[in-house]
Amino acid sequence: MFKEFRDFIAKGNVLDLAVGIIIGAAFTAIVNSFVKDVISPIIGMFGKADLDSLFVVLRDGDSAGPYPTIDAAQKLHAVTFNYGRFVNSVIDFLLVAFVVFLIVRTANKARKKEEAAPAAPPADVALLTEIRDLLAAKK
Repeated sequence: MFKEFRDFIAKGNVLDLAVGIIIGAAFTAIVNSFVKDVISPIIGMFGKADLDSLFVVLRDGDSAGPYPTIDAAQKLHAVTFNYGRFVNSVIDFLLVAFVVFLIVRTANKARKKEEAAPAAPPADVALLTEIRDLLAAKK
């Protein structure tokens, strides 16, 4: 059983998948930071609010509001609708999806160019062609 598992792990596809997952997780962290630290403040300049802090109280908690933050409301057991965090998640998803689209598009273009390029003749054919041309030049 251990040998089968080792053979399974040693396959190229599994290793490629593992590398892809690790890079994907790191890339997601970058996108999350970009949305939280760059895009949200820019939107906040125009809307006078941080997207992450936008929420609506659906039901008061242990004490009546207003609540300054989502965390303060949730600590007091208030039920909140956190639409700002949802908008951030949608922006994160769209950015990741767009970058994946660009990567796949670039890979597909490279693959098409590779398929369209004529294959070099085998060494035997090239050598025979050269000999033929030299013999023809001697006549």
